[in-house]
Amino acid sequence: MGSGKSTSTTGRQARIEEMRRADRARERRNRVLVIAASVVVVAGLVVGGTVLVRQNTDGGSGTKDSAAGDAKGGGTSGDSGHFTTGTDGVREWSGKLSRNHVTTKVAYPMHPPVGGNHNPVWLNCNGDVYRAAVPEVNAVHSLEHGAVWVTYTDKAARADVAALADKVKATPYSLMSPYADQDAPLTLSAWGHQVAVKSAKDPEVDKFFAAYVQGDQTPEPGASCTGGVMK
Repeated sequence: MGSGKSTSTTGRQARIEEMRRADRARERRNRVLVIAASVVVVAGLVVGGTVLVRQNTDGGSGTKDSAAGDAKGGGTSGDSGHFTTGTDGVREWSGKLSRNHVTTKVAYPMHPPVGGNHNPVWLNCNGDVYRAAVPEVNAVHSLEHGAVWVTYTDKAARADVAALADKVKATPYSLMSPYADQDAPLTLSAWGHQVAVKSAKDPEVDKFFAAYVQGDQTPEPGASCTGGVMK
C-alpha cells in the first residue's frame, strides 16, 4: 500500500513539474501577446479619441458612459449545503459549489471559501506567498485550478507561518495569505475541502498537500496558476 501511494505521489509531482514548465512557456508567450495587444489598444484609443472630439466639436449627441455592470448574478456565491467532517478532520462541502464567473464581491457561506461563484481572473498560485489579505473571489478561482490555499490569523505562531510559507514557496499550485475571519489560527483549503491544523509540523499538512494539490477534487486540472492577479 505504501508503494502505491509513493508511485501516485511521484506521478503527481512529475505532472505538476511538467505543468510548471508549461506555465513558464505560456508566460513568455503571454508577454509577447500583451505587448502586441497594447499597441493595438493604444492605436484604438487614439482613433476613438479623435472621433469623440470631432463629435463634440460638431455638436453631436456624443456618448454617455453606461452604468450597466457586467456581473452575472454577483453578490451571492450560488452555493448550498454544509460541511461534513471526516475521521481525519478534513471537512468536505456537502452540496452545491457554483462555478460562475462574476465581477462583483461575493458573500460566501464558509470562511475561507472553498468554492462558489468567483472572479474570471485567478490569483497567482505558483507557490505565491502574500503578506496581506487577498480578494476571495480571485483565490476561489485558484482553488478551481487545483491549488491549496494556506491561510492564517494573527494568533498563529510566527514560526508556523514562516515554515508554511517555505512549504508554499516550494510547491506549485499553492498560495498563502493572512485571513482574519476564520475560526482556527491555521487553515488549509482546496476546492470543496478544508482542514484546521495545529502547527506547521502537524502531519495533516503534508497529507492535505499530497491529496489536494491538483487532486481529484480539482474542477479544472492543469489550468494555469500563473498569469493571473498578483496582489
